[in-house]
Amino acid sequence: MKSPEKDTVISITAGTIVKGLAILLGAWVLWILRDLLMIIVTSVILASSIEPGIKFLSKFSIPRIPAVLVTYLAVAGLLVGLIFAFVPPIVNEADEITRNLPGMLQTLDKNVLGDKGILTSMLEVGSSTNVELSNLFGGASEAGASNAFSAVGTIFTGVFSFVLIVVLSFYFAVQEKGIENFLRIIIPFGDEEYAINLWERSRAKIGKWMQGQLLLAVLIFVLVYLGLTIFSVPYAMSLALLAGVLEIIPVFGPILSAIPGVILAFTVGGPTLALIVAGFYLLVQQFESHLIYPLVVRKVVGVPPILVILALIVGVELGGVLGVLISVPVAAALMELVEDIERKKGMLA
Repeated sequence: MKSPEKDTVISITAGTIVKGLAILLGAWVLWILRDLLMIIVTSVILASSIEPGIKFLSKFSIPRIPAVLVTYLAVAGLLVGLIFAFVPPIVNEADEITRNLPGMLQTLDKNVLGDKGILTSMLEVGSSTNVELSNLFGGASEAGASNAFSAVGTIFTGVFSFVLIVVLSFYFAVQEKGIENFLRIIIPFGDEEYAINLWERSRAKIGKWMQGQLLLAVLIFVLVYLGLTIFSVPYAMSLALLAGVLEIIPVFGPILSAIPGVILAFTVGGPTLALIVAGFYLLVQQFESHLIYPLVVRKVVGVPPILVILALIVGVELGGVLGVLISVPVAAALMELVEDIERKKGMLA
């Protein structure tokens, strides 16, 4: 005999409806305040990043506030030194690239597609089109003024956000348990301890990822700069900086950074130099993917490359530069949360 089928009863109480509306309202408020939320998250990550330096100074019986000040001044001094060391030559190279780019494209086009290649035709059409557009829109000064005001507003917003991030991160860092106290304020009752424990574990991953990524970027920068300098490829510093920055993108970053280097090598040395430089980039990429990256990033953090790429895309869409800065740390924290959920499911099974 078949067992009688049991009816499934789904009851929706007033409390369930209220909770659902509260969640939707909270999500809407977070979306409205996403810029402020990104500033706070960036401040928390920055304060957590300098915590190892503060603990190191505390071993010498230095009080916390002076230790925080010394750490901030050391980081600021390092950044200023890097700016003075690398920005002037890179700006000069960028200006030279801008002036020489049409000639490089024409050389590349003629060598690849003949005396009258596609790129050359496009450049000629573009130049004539620019003349016609300048004649057509010669009186567009109001649009220029509007763009100028928009640029000033963007710069002001960026400076204000930067100052706010520094101030908030300093506040979180000065207090020994500043981040923990902040989490206790914003986390609902009953979940504070778990949230603090989750953040402690995530912070360890984030710190290791940042250290590994910085080490990886510096190594790639040095290798690419030395290699391109040996092969007499122009604009070696700019190309090396591009390679170091793009290392944040797994798999595709090295490929994207190699393209302009190979093109420049072709314009100055022809196919032979282009093949040599392509082989050099391939060698660096193999060295990075099979030795450096697995040791200093993937195995340390445990964030899959595809998740890093998706996090970067979402970060760019939601918050631009700030979104990129916090995307991978947030992904690492979400990985910890997912692992906790999976662990609880395994215990209940």
